[in-house]
Amino acid sequence: MTVLPVLRMGHPVLLSVAEPVGLPIGPEIRELAQDMVETMHAEEGIGIAAPQVGRSLRLIVVLPLSERGSQPEVAPLIIVDPELEPLGEQVEEATEGCLSIPGLRGEVPRFVRVRWSGRDLDGAAIGGEAQGLFARVLQHEVDHLDGILYPMRMDNLRSLAFVDAMPPDPEENEP
Repeated sequence: MTVLPVLRMGHPVLLSVAEPVGLPIGPEIRELAQDMVETMHAEEGIGIAAPQVGRSLRLIVVLPLSERGSQPEVAPLIIVDPELEPLGEQVEEATEGCLSIPGLRGEVPRFVRVRWSGRDLDGAAIGGEAQGLFARVLQHEVDHLDGILYPMRMDNLRSLAFVDAMPPDPEENEP
């Protein structure tokens, strides 16, 4: 496994709509997925999308966390060709960061609950419902597949700030 370089905001791949992986899922996609897991861990992230490592493919890796600082319920979830559907209209703002926009955070509105689906690396259909932080991470990573970075979702750019200039938040455990 390899730690891959993470592209930064401004790179054209991050602003493009990613291509579906489709079936069958070949060994190069399996290797990419494992490299993405390794990269996510090395960067201390809780999710990563293929465009962030320079591959314009609909592939994400997420930690299914219930809250910041908690341990994942299972190993990192690898989702090929993910799709999301909001469950209800409830939206909540919370602070987000991004491996492609290091050092910045901002308040981003997201659906509180979503239904997700896709395929695993064996090509089997997978899916479920997510809420809270897990739903937020899924929406953030799927946005990457559509060429959307979190500042594009922000209602108020006044909350966009450098981490080292923000007052400490006793609730937040993630860098």
